[in-house]
Amino acid sequence: MTAFDRQVLDALPLTVYTVDLAGRITSANRAWSRFAADNGAAQLAAEQDVLGASIWDAMSDGASRDEVERAMELLRTGRAPVVRWEFPCNSPDEERVFLMQISPLTDAHAVTGFVFSTVDITPSHESREALIDAGLALAHTIALDQICREMAQQVRRGVRGEAFALGVAEDGDAPRLVYQSGFAEDGELEARLQPVWQEARAGGRVIISHSSAGLELTAPMIGAESSVGAMTVLADELESPQRLEEARRVVATLAAQTAAAIERARLVQRVEHKHRLEAVGEVAAGVAHELRNPLFGISAAAQLLRYRAQQDPVVEKNVGRILREVERLNRMVTSLLDYGRPEPVRLAAGDPDLVWDEVLEANRGMLESRSLALVRQRARPPARCALDAEQLAQVFVNVLLNAVDAAPAASDLTLTTTVLPTGAWRCRLHNGGPPIPPEILPRVFEIFLSAKPGGTGIGLALCHRIVDEHHGTITIDSAAERGTTVTLVLPPA
Repeated sequence: MTAFDRQVLDALPLTVYTVDLAGRITSANRAWSRFAADNGAAQLAAEQDVLGASIWDAMSDGASRDEVERAMELLRTGRAPVVRWEFPCNSPDEERVFLMQISPLTDAHAVTGFVFSTVDITPSHESREALIDAGLALAHTIALDQICREMAQQVRRGVRGEAFALGVAEDGDAPRLVYQSGFAEDGELEARLQPVWQEARAGGRVIISHSSAGLELTAPMIGAESSVGAMTVLADELESPQRLEEARRVVATLAAQTAAAIERARLVQRVEHKHRLEAVGEVAAGVAHELRNPLFGISAAAQLLRYRAQQDPVVEKNVGRILREVERLNRMVTSLLDYGRPEPVRLAAGDPDLVWDEVLEANRGMLESRSLALVRQRARPPARCALDAEQLAQVFVNVLLNAVDAAPAASDLTLTTTVLPTGAWRCRLHNGGPPIPPEILPRVFEIFLSAKPGGTGIGLALCHRIVDEHHGTITIDSAAERGTTVTLVLPPA
């Protein structure tokens, strides 16, 4: 071996040594000494003691010896061009994983010895294990907070992440921070990460940037249906472009797994909610059917009593009260029947803004009676959605009625509709009235729950059901400082 060959061999960042057919070491690079010393073969640590020594003396367990013997036999007989496997080496400080590769040395097509090379693959092994564990953990449907905690744990393993932040987008909006671990800037973190989250989502790729805290990798969370958000990892400074590329791939894979888990959780939640609504609807329809006949009898009797007691003002007053309550109960029964046994939706391609046009024209008098001004901004170009115009109009009327009831007299209502990048249509109706109580807000779409005095609690539940049958979403945001906004999203046709 020339001096140059020796310099090249010693410069390699992995252990390389050759052995003859009997397993005696014929050459080794300097890394062998460090590897042997680190792994308990002190008697072979010094380079002058290596040459001529047997590799079997460095093997303390029979399983390792058997594995090497099998590899050498495969190479000697030509049944494999190269043999490689991974093996762990535990030290008092940490567990490390190495890749062993054995290749044949040939002379005139005859095997005369073997080349052993060993390289530390602990970071790559940890990344792979993190991906596997994350996939197993997220294979089951779990809640969003569990998804966040699991991903934070796997990020620390996969890319030695020091901090982790996850933003989730709803209905095409910008991602909102839902979880963070390790970042110090709690109050400003979302505002700082918003631009890079949007960039990663728009480009569909991992963004690598440097902040005052260190190296940050931001990946979009793209699911089967849409982009559900983005995640940012603050990682250790990586020593090579190859390790940086590996970290990029790991973060991208973890982001894809997270997106799939979030979509699956949302789907299961929608299905469970639909089944619950169907069960409640069956009960409501049954109750409404049983009430209708008695109410008709009470109304008929009250009408007859009014006819026969026209001269008695006290009886007349109380009969009038009975008839008003019967009418109110009849309206509730009708609503229950609509909710429990709805007409099947008949979807056809159309523009939801045209449905709004008809609803606003028909209810202009209601707005004028409260001196309310409607400020409208409609989608351009028009949306194209699969909709049942009649049932969707029922939703719009109910939402408008609630907004009018809540809005202060002589104030403005704002109706804004847009077409999202996915082609979905989004509508937002805002009023500046008092907020919905926070204890009621998460349950506003539950049947029989109403924040309005005298409300039946059926209207919003029916709206939710109709929108769900359109494969859309309806949400309500309400706070004292910003009023109440109803957001409705319909998918493209």
